[in-house]
Amino acid sequence: MRVWVISLSLWLGLASGCGTQSGVRAGAAATGTQANGAELPNLEGARVVMLIAHRDFRDEELLKPKALLEKAGARVSVASSSLEAATGTLGAKVTPDLLLKDVDAGEYDAVVFIGGPGAKQYWDDSTAHRLAREAVEEGKVVAAICIAPVTLANAGLLEGKKATVWKTESGRLRAQGASYTGADVEVDDRIITANGPEAAETFGAAIAEALAAEQSALSQ
Repeated sequence: MRVWVISLSLWLGLASGCGTQSGVRAGAAATGTQANGAELPNLEGARVVMLIAHRDFRDEELLKPKALLEKAGARVSVASSSLEAATGTLGAKVTPDLLLKDVDAGEYDAVVFIGGPGAKQYWDDSTAHRLAREAVEEGKVVAAICIAPVTLANAGLLEGKKATVWKTESGRLRAQGASYTGADVEVDDRIITANGPEAAETFGAAIAEALAAEQSALSQ
């Protein structure tokens, strides 16, 4: 049985920082409720894996997209570097379903990298890079939010791509050949990036839309 414990501070801290715990905002207007009221696509049969740091993942960047995708009918699994309960920056406790090293990109329709200060552990992680590359090679939706797009950049996946990231890390994307836009959410083909917790729900909606488009293409 998976353990999900969400502290009250999660709901009180939506304006605090993403890549650090300092509470510095990205400067963009809040977008966490933009997807509210929108009709969700039918994602029955879709499988999504969300990768979180074992410590200090960003709570709502996991919980909001996960809830939205599951409401649409997708089956969502959570992976991390340990099967022990992972802790979010705002206090959420999540027990992962599987280890990062055991994730097979071929078994999922989307691979999603969640941010928060702990996401730095995957910036130069060869296993995370391999998973991201395999997902792109197999035509999967690949997404990352907050500082997690740095992992995609370091894996060589953002060269020549439009992408966004938590503002303080924009130079890391540019250094790897990405076209940094500063948008809340950026979509370039099947790669989706977002700049932080305030874009979490819109990020989830973009993933859902991409998955629906893939399912539609396959059914034709």
